[in-house]
Amino acid sequence: MVMRIVLCYPVELRHLEQIQAVWPGAMIVDAGQERIAAELVNADIYCGHAKVPVPWNEVVAKGRLQWIQSSAAGMDHCLTPPVIESDILVSSASGVLARQVADHTLALLAGMLRDLPTYFRAKEKREFIRRPTRDLHGSTIGIVGMGGNGRILAKVLKPFETTILATDWFPENKPAEVDELLPADALDEILPRVDSLILAAPLNDYTRGMIDERRLRLMKKDAVLINMARGPLVVEGDLARVMQDDHLWGAGLDVTEIEPLPLESPLWEIPNLILTPHVGGQRASRIDDMTRLFVENSRRFQAGETLINQVDKHLGFPQAGAILFQT
Repeated sequence: MVMRIVLCYPVELRHLEQIQAVWPGAMIVDAGQERIAAELVNADIYCGHAKVPVPWNEVVAKGRLQWIQSSAAGMDHCLTPPVIESDILVSSASGVLARQVADHTLALLAGMLRDLPTYFRAKEKREFIRRPTRDLHGSTIGIVGMGGNGRILAKVLKPFETTILATDWFPENKPAEVDELLPADALDEILPRVDSLILAAPLNDYTRGMIDERRLRLMKKDAVLINMARGPLVVEGDLARVMQDDHLWGAGLDVTEIEPLPLESPLWEIPNLILTPHVGGQRASRIDDMTRLFVENSRRFQAGETLINQVDKHLGFPQAGAILFQT
């Protein structure tokens, strides 16, 4: 039977040629979002990120799919219960978008600390306003999740003379830039200590709704929250309520529970909140980088070697000691 490789990320002809070169004789199907639900059922290998419903029950039951290479760092789009319990290999794109995510995180964090929403509104009204702002230099930063994004963030933020506290499922693997790396269940311990909290964790059963009103109120009254991970990590109604009580200096969200954010969401009315439409991963070379990862992992798959970013399917991120993608 001819190997059938189904793609669902925005490739160009040159990317298809790169993939075909490492899979001579295979059928490469560029399904896109329009055809992925139909094409995935007959795939041997799948690379992409479906943003439409796909029949995972049927895919797993057919028993043909051998490997999923996600084109996203977040794995909630494909780690359904049938996939988790199957023998399908899964690898993530953790680290592929890390540099641009770090750029965007820095933009949201600095913009919030320097109170840019106030000055944007003043400009619209042609008003001259000055008010105290916050500092990034010398502050204490909390990072939840030390995967590819979290590690790059630590490197980017450390030169600002910051103290970096982090939590992760594998706290024994501490990057040099991190001052303290605690277990994932120690989040409550760092919340009162940080000036800014950055979410870089995957969405799974353990992290869904992890930032609720109780935890938000553990944070300093003038702290900043940045979510670059997945919207459902934050209970949005709780965030709106806490910010309406002036308990946080501000928040920057590149992701929301529902995207686009519903017009009736109270978050639209929060003045000290920056919203961007899930654009943290935008980068000119992102498709080149994703294809480079898929080609290398294709070589490894054919050779029976461990995949880069091979995922622990129950946790939704690369296994302890996994080989991680480097940009």
